[in-house]
Amino acid sequence: MAKIEGERDFLPVNIAVLTVSDSRTLEDDKSGQTLVERIEGAGHRVADRHIIKDEADLIAAKLRQWIADPEVDAVIATGGTGVTGRDVTPEAFQQVYEKEIPGFGEVFRWISYQKIKTSTIQSRATAGVANGTYLFAIPGSTGACKDAWDEILVQQLDARHKPCNFVELMPRLKEHLD
Repeated sequence: MAKIEGERDFLPVNIAVLTVSDSRTLEDDKSGQTLVERIEGAGHRVADRHIIKDEADLIAAKLRQWIADPEVDAVIATGGTGVTGRDVTPEAFQQVYEKEIPGFGEVFRWISYQKIKTSTIQSRATAGVANGTYLFAIPGSTGACKDAWDEILVQQLDARHKPCNFVELMPRLKEHLD
């Protein structure tokens, strides 16, 4: 089993949190708040937090803004990953990806299957990289946010996690741009 060992130093990651919703506000955004609490509890920094309507162009524009910001290392979006007409987060993310990380969605759905069985097929959780910034899109439920953070992201965004993690790759994410 992979583990975190003390041989490497912890490196805090700057993470922006995006809630995709037509109805949420900062006061009632439980999923976004759950992510903020977990991010800060793990020793990382919330670089920014925003709520945006379920509009692919608006989502993609916000992602591009954060991708261009050297103070944002990763973005975690919650909401809009289902299959209804207003669920457009994966399409917005596809607009900005340079590289997709298909294993993220696969592992998320595997973890989710342990709890909600076949209902997990309705999730279109996705991840990728653009301009050296990691991008993660997860369902809008608080439970899904907890699962994604507690079972995947807390480890992959920790430089001490072995055998490998996303943080150790950060210096190499822009090699193709040199």
